[in-house]
Amino acid sequence: MMKIKFTWPMGIVLALASFMIFILSFVYKATFVPKYGHHLVSEQYYKDELNYQKEIDKLNSAANLKIDVFISHVDEGLIIKFPSEFDTKKIKGSIKFQRPSNYKLDFQIPIYLINNEFLIVKDKLVDGIWNVKIDWQVGDKKYLFKQNLRY
Repeated sequence: MMKIKFTWPMGIVLALASFMIFILSFVYKATFVPKYGHHLVSEQYYKDELNYQKEIDKLNSAANLKIDVFISHVDEGLIIKFPSEFDTKKIKGSIKFQRPSNYKLDFQIPIYLINNEFLIVKDKLVDGIWNVKIDWQVGDKKYLFKQNLRY
């Protein structure tokens, strides 16, 4: 029976080979295994980039309002309070909730107001961080409000 003597050059080679195997397995998992989703935030990012100036204009319009949109936590979920300076029947738009950690939880709701408050029921919200984007218009004037919140 032959004995193999373990020497320090053999240790270096084994350590390098182990490290290379670890890195290659990580690259394989990150690239090909669907469990580690590597999706884009937006599938149409070129189109979104072209519309960015319109988004800036809407953000500026919202920043010039006397009263900002206000989001607060209540027992039933989230209340989104729109400025009282608008006729609530003329407000049209949508509210988009985007979950940075899991795009499958993203959802969008059209705005229908009876008064200046809009309730998002807690059944739709999972605990964690959400990016909220409220895009609305009154007449010809368009507004955009963005906020990151923890529910």
